[in-house]
Amino acid sequence: MVDIDSRNAREYAAKASDERPLRGYAVAVGAFAAAAGAVAGLARLAGRPLPTRPAAADLALLTLATHKISRLLTKDAVTSPLRAPFARFEAPAGEAELIESPRGHGVRHAVGELVTCPFCTDVWVASGLAAGLVFAPRVTRFGMGVAAAVAGSDFLHLAYDAAKKAASG
Repeated sequence: MVDIDSRNAREYAAKASDERPLRGYAVAVGAFAAAAGAVAGLARLAGRPLPTRPAAADLALLTLATHKISRLLTKDAVTSPLRAPFARFEAPAGEAELIESPRGHGVRHAVGELVTCPFCTDVWVASGLAAGLVFAPRVTRFGMGVAAAVAGSDFLHLAYDAAKKAASG
């Protein structure tokens, strides 16, 4: 087991301009590992084997859905009440997104980083959707399809706005 005492944390973050909550990160990694282990164990007990490799269509849907769901959870204004205990509003980011920063110290700060960072949240979302493909593939594919359609629509909105600006300017 790695010892994450306060001296190690201070030395690790000596040149950082903000807190590096190593214990909080360790809790998050432990929670992820426990959830992944539980899903794998439940799949084995339920006789639901993990696929040897995902189908190309599932991988494409998983990619698009992960992108959209991660942005929805971490940047969308409508989901800000879910992030509020862990994040502080900084500014609007345009196109219905917000800029937020983590609040607090330790685990609260680490969770704040997780819930405001789409790149950080991607692995959790993708893993949850992958588990859904093992336990409830039909409903998971449907949900991923909806999220992929919304992601595609978002890109079309942005392209349309860019085309309008280019035409008028």
